[in-house]
Amino acid sequence: MKRNSNIVTFGGQPVTLLGKIIKTGSHAKNFMATGQDLKPVKLSDFQGKVRIISSVPSVDTDVCAQQTRRFNLEASKLSNVQIITISCDLPSALKRFCAAEGIDKIITVSDHKETDFGIKYGFLIEEYRMLARGVVIIDQYDMVKYVEIVREIADQPDYDKALALAKKLTS
Repeated sequence: MKRNSNIVTFGGQPVTLLGKIIKTGSHAKNFMATGQDLKPVKLSDFQGKVRIISSVPSVDTDVCAQQTRRFNLEASKLSNVQIITISCDLPSALKRFCAAEGIDKIITVSDHKETDFGIKYGFLIEEYRMLARGVVIIDQYDMVKYVEIVREIADQPDYDKALALAKKLTS
């Protein structure tokens, strides 16, 4: 398995990403994750829509909670866009977080079981079995249009850039 070092830091220390980082312009790889109801959720379930994948290490941290709340807020302003927040948190943790925070406009899924997204998209942090923070945008034709892996885990992604592209893809 391909290892990517020195791309991401966690508390200033480099970590290793497993898998091959998905590239802009490539065909999106279908992946399977686990929904809050413990049923499988696939990327292809949302085919025909623009998809924003918001990858977070854990919704139980302030930065990840902010990222998830921000995308939930923005979801109502976007048409024909499905926002999917993915982490390696357990489905029950995602369900609890969403209920407590009123997260109701996005889908939250867990990559804890197979780390299918993490490996196929190159976001899995080997040292912690968590996902790197980032955003992937896939158009309605399954082409990857945007990839951002945040260099330092504690930093926020570029919301404005990602959201502007999602709006452009649906206009």
